[in-house]
Amino acid sequence: MLKIAWSKIYKHPLPENHRFPMEKYELLPQQLLYEGTVTEENFFQPEPLDESLILSTHDKEYWDKLKNLKLSRKEERKTGFPLSKELVDRELIITEGTVRAAKYALENGAAMNIAGGTHHAYTNRGEGFCLLNDIAVSSNYLLGQNLANQILVVDLDVHQGNGTAQIFENEDRVFTFSMHGEKNYPLKKEQSDLDIELPDNTGDKEYLEILRNKLPELIEAVNPDFVFFQSGVDVLADDKLGRLALTINGCKQRDEIVLDTCYQNNLPVCMSMGGGYSKQLSKIIEAHSNTYRLAQKIFF
Repeated sequence: MLKIAWSKIYKHPLPENHRFPMEKYELLPQQLLYEGTVTEENFFQPEPLDESLILSTHDKEYWDKLKNLKLSRKEERKTGFPLSKELVDRELIITEGTVRAAKYALENGAAMNIAGGTHHAYTNRGEGFCLLNDIAVSSNYLLGQNLANQILVVDLDVHQGNGTAQIFENEDRVFTFSMHGEKNYPLKKEQSDLDIELPDNTGDKEYLEILRNKLPELIEAVNPDFVFFQSGVDVLADDKLGRLALTINGCKQRDEIVLDTCYQNNLPVCMSMGGGYSKQLSKIIEAHSNTYRLAQKIFF
């Protein structure tokens, strides 16, 4: 059964003029239930993350400032969020959701988190709407528990996974692959194990051809036994923060390539939703829903 992490706390209240579309965290599960892609049984309720797991990835000094709401104004501005206890609690819930989804993926082949994909969080700071790095924490959990030996991170959000790259820059057991907009945020990129930088307005044909060629090569070269997939839909043409030009169908084909490759290679895959900032919320929901539809079709 496809297991999906979701909590009402994912939709954290923010100022009305904030550009981050928090509504998707409430509407996406409603859509999936309405159309019959999933039932209530597919969802599980994440719990607050244990502090020891946070400290497996993030510096104690940073975590102490975060949990005690002691970030400086500059540090807070870099996260993009007004800091509050509710926001920190939300990050703990999201990150635990990905940790537990990874365990479900080992059991069932695939699992998902309605939120997550917080790939801009570094060991010692938050950036770009990310405070804790759920993919990095979950990767370290699997390695620490001997549940995985070699992890491949497939990050297809339109923005480089700079925090994930920094966290694992000296960890050979985690291979970080990021395919993203060359001129998009962050302006200063970190060095992933493999970065593919795409010019503005890259469309379906060029994007999908690169992914179809590169992903099988990576599977063969890295020989992973677990995959984390950051499936941000901010690659869409009308995304406010994107600069690429994929269609809804192109984004769907992207997800199908990743999920089918994992399935054909018997690789468990844990998916985090990442970004999506299209002008029409309905497009964001449809693009994310396709990822769940494909996971059900391919794995179950």
